[in-house]
Amino acid sequence: MNTHGVRGEVRIQPWADEAAFLTRFRRFYLDGRAVAVRACRVHKDMCIAALEGVDDVNAAMALKGKVLFIDRDDARLPPGAVFLQDIIGAKVVDEAGNDLGVLADVVPEPAASVLVVKGAREILIPDVPAFVLKKDPDAGTVTVRLIDGM
Repeated sequence: MNTHGVRGEVRIQPWADEAAFLTRFRRFYLDGRAVAVRACRVHKDMCIAALEGVDDVNAAMALKGKVLFIDRDDARLPPGAVFLQDIIGAKVVDEAGNDLGVLADVVPEPAASVLVVKGAREILIPDVPAFVLKKDPDAGTVTVRLIDGM
């Protein structure tokens, strides 16, 4: 989080597929306490938010570098979408069921996020339907399709 302007707005780098996801929330959590959201809008790939009790640039500056959280119960995910924290550490298998390793990280990139699979070797897989066939947090698996060169 960082400041935006002089009226106490904060700039939030979202850890979501798109910044608009955060505009649906009426409260965030900061240092374990709920903070009401007065307004939230998307600017480029960031969210600009006006938070209750943050009325000037000095109050916003005190939040610089802090991490905001959401309550999962407030989130409505589209069908097939998952929280990344639910699949980090999942077993990654190919279409034939061969074990490729463990999902170690998801790196956001402009075109698509990239799954980082650590196993006998590191494999980088674009997080697009052509390569990522299924994410099943309940089973703890991610099923992928590899092509030559991956």
